Amino acid sequence: MQTLNPATIQPLKLDSEVQRQMNFQFLTAMKAFFTLLTTEDSLDAVDELSSILIHSRAFELAAEDMQINPDVASLIQERYSPPTHDLEQLLQLPPDSLGYLYASRLKELGFERIDLDIDINSDTAYIEYRWQQTHDIWHLITGFSASSIEEIGLQAFYLAQFRLPLAGMLIANALIGITLLTPEDLPQLLETIAQGWMMGLKAKPLFAQKWEDAWEKPLSQWQAELNIQPLNA
Repeated sequence: MQTLNPATIQPLKLDSEVQRQMNFQFLTAMKAFFTLLTTEDSLDAVDELSSILIHSRAFELAAEDMQINPDVASLIQERYSPPTHDLEQLLQLPPDSLGYLYASRLKELGFERIDLDIDINSDTAYIEYRWQQTHDIWHLITGFSASSIEEIGLQAFYLAQFRLPLAGMLIANALIGITLLTPEDLPQLLETIAQGWMMGLKAKPLFAQKWEDAWEKPLSQWQAELNIQPLNA
């Protein structure tokens, strides 16, 4: 086996402007990351961190890896974007359907629809747009609630499915925060992360699904077709 001579390994040389931009991106991301640790209502920090990571190398690598799957690649290249849904129409569907349950969830959360201000000018921007657009559907499919710990379980599912950079950052943030502030919750957090990770590895790619083309399909049928045993089922 050939050994490497450390003297032959040359450091990566970056253009000074590229390095400056990377440093700024890193510092801005860390600011948002630490804000999450210290702020109870941290949605603005999550949004800031998410928008920064769209342009990260980690997200670019995730986008490349996702497109190994032809169904995911097709949806990304198509830039699939369904018409805006009407919650009142969805509530006319059978009570066990994805559309009815999704509309009920949004009503419960106080939303009429999901409006996203994302400029879709790259694969990573589209992926960011699509996962945010369907985030509540992923909650329904996996069975993870919106509680703080189960939200992190869903992030572990995301990470197993397509290495979403924000998911990794939120999991790390939760581990630090709970370890320092509420260590009695750490076993539950670790168990929930493990459940999300294993569920994500076993499931078919959720990102490839055109949910809005089959709102009437029962939630249980979606779960069976995608090889998902939902949490607490």
